[in-house]
Amino acid sequence: MVDTTGNGNQPAGAEAVDARLARLDDWRGETLRRMRDLIRSADPGVVEDVKWRKPSNPGGVPTWSHAGIICTGETYRDKVKLTFAKGAHLPDPTGLFNASLNGNLRRAIDIGAGEQIDEKAFVALVQAAVALNTNG
Repeated sequence: MVDTTGNGNQPAGAEAVDARLARLDDWRGETLRRMRDLIRSADPGVVEDVKWRKPSNPGGVPTWSHAGIICTGETYRDKVKLTFAKGAHLPDPTGLFNASLNGNLRRAIDIGAGEQIDEKAFVALVQAAVALNTNG
């Protein structure tokens, strides 16, 4: 494997996301994989990568981009958090955003164990984020 990240032997792109998800063998991994599939279906041109690797989080944070960051996917003990970089500027008619609501830019969706989200609304949200990134 060729290192394209400058991080030793760490993989890059979709392969890095694959590696990160492979380490999550519980409901959080299942949830993040499902959300990844929805992101990819919403934007077949999405660019995947893992960013912000550090000693306390060597796996880093999966990131999806298209002309700028669309969202990131983080896992915590009790939730999967999808943070939309420009979420405050996106329409959210079904109220998917349920976290990080006070900022001027980001918005997040927290998904707990066993929780489901409106997949159609999520796909529309991703598509709106891509449109915002590509159209300014």
